[in-house]
Amino acid sequence: MGSAAELIPSSAVRESFETLEKQRELITSCTALWKELSDHFSTLERGLQLRSDSLRSRRESLDASTKCTLDSLNRREHSIDTSVRIALAKLEDRRLAALHALSSTDSTEADDLSAKLRSLSTKMDTEGFFDLLASKKKEVDVLRSEVPVALADCIDPAKFVIDAISMVFPVDRRVVKTSNDYGWVCVLILESLVPVLADPQLGESRSLVTVAVKERAKEMADEWKGGLEKLGGIDGTKPSSAHAFLQHVVTFGIAVKEDKELYRMLILAFAWRRQMPKLALLLGFEDSMTGMIEELINKGQHLDAINFAYEAGLQDKFPPIPLLKSFLKDSKKTASSISEERSSPVRSTTYNGGRREQSAIRAVMKCIEDRNLEAEFPVQNLQKRLEQLEKVKAEKKKSPSPNSPANKRTRANNGGPMPPAKAGRLTNNAYVSSFPAAPTYVRSPSHPTYPAAASPYGQVGNGAYGSRSPPAIRDPYGYPAEEMSPHARGAPYLPAPLQYPPVAPASFAPAPTSYPSPPMTYPTYGGYSNGLAPAYQQGYYR
Repeated sequence: MGSAAELIPSSAVRESFETLEKQRELITSCTALWKELSDHFSTLERGLQLRSDSLRSRRESLDASTKCTLDSLNRREHSIDTSVRIALAKLEDRRLAALHALSSTDSTEADDLSAKLRSLSTKMDTEGFFDLLASKKKEVDVLRSEVPVALADCIDPAKFVIDAISMVFPVDRRVVKTSNDYGWVCVLILESLVPVLADPQLGESRSLVTVAVKERAKEMADEWKGGLEKLGGIDGTKPSSAHAFLQHVVTFGIAVKEDKELYRMLILAFAWRRQMPKLALLLGFEDSMTGMIEELINKGQHLDAINFAYEAGLQDKFPPIPLLKSFLKDSKKTASSISEERSSPVRSTTYNGGRREQSAIRAVMKCIEDRNLEAEFPVQNLQKRLEQLEKVKAEKKKSPSPNSPANKRTRANNGGPMPPAKAGRLTNNAYVSSFPAAPTYVRSPSHPTYPAAASPYGQVGNGAYGSRSPPAIRDPYGYPAEEMSPHARGAPYLPAPLQYPPVAPASFAPAPTSYPSPPMTYPTYGGYSNGLAPAYQQGYYR
């Protein structure tokens, strides 16, 4: 055995071990590669299986949708004859009622609103119908229930509504125009027309609108879009006008695929209007509601997002309670920042942090009440916070802020007093001070009476002055030459006012006048130890 080991050289043994090591590394590498390939193919298999299941589910859903659509089309086709027969019968009844109303000699006007609306609708009096609605804005809740009933008595409700709203939509065509916004009337009439045009058998899923009326409605929609471009886009349009346009498209079923992005932008721009979530669904945004809700949340419109979520049935995906709390937190933070701005030297009168927070709290409480969330979000703490803000507001009204100026018409510290609000209307430069009247000083009998001398300072009228010392004066006299001369105005000479120091500063230039200077040897005046008279503000002349 020892001889055999001696016969094998050490180099051969070393080479054998190296060969075995290389084979071991190769086997390890092949094992790792096999495992990697196995995992890769397993992943591909799972992906293919998931895609196959998804395609199978989509195919089943598509088959169910196709079947439902075919059933709906068959039902619509078979219901056409019955729906037309019912519509013709209603039309005949409406025609007879209209003829009776037009030929009736009874001129007595109906007293109640419902009878007036039905009478105007039966007579196809579009102008009177529109004017009556416009005059009853305070009774809009009653109109929502009465207008559909009135439109049901009209011979051609669709044409009647088109003629009625065409006076102000898409553009105002009235001869005598006013500043009143009648977009809400158009929205009300268009909303009320939807149940009237509903198919008697299929309901609102099919509207009974003639081709001629639908074409006219499309022309009106195109005209509104053209006017929108002239106004500078969505930012330049009124909310009521945009709402009327969307409701117009929904009511007459004239939505087009090319304008879908415009509809979406309008809905998000005026999402705070309560009808927008419903209009979004009616315009075909069922699959886009999630993205729209997320966009509203990102813009801070949490309450609008809650309304959209409830309308689309997505309140489980977007729980309302966290959104309400986030909205309250953001509103409180905004109110605090606004309060800090109001406490700064530059006061802001446009915003009020307390009012902003109060409005937010009231909106949250209204949302909780509408959605029946009292059990999940009690309103007691919100009510306490609201009362606290009301108390702070009342205290602020009683005690003015220390940063607020004593007089609203006072300039900054380096600008002097503002002129009176109506100084421009005064004549002969008569001065009306916006400051309190200066106190009246009575000379002591021991004081000598100074002779009347011409004053280079041009004292005018009764010598009323402001109550503050003047700021740094660039012009030592402050008046033009023609105003300083009493003779130029036919005024008598008056003694010089006592508000100037006895010695003029060296920087002052001599007065541009030829009259003698006033005496500069005034005695000590009434308790002022420095021997100077009290300095009053110069009169402000326009």
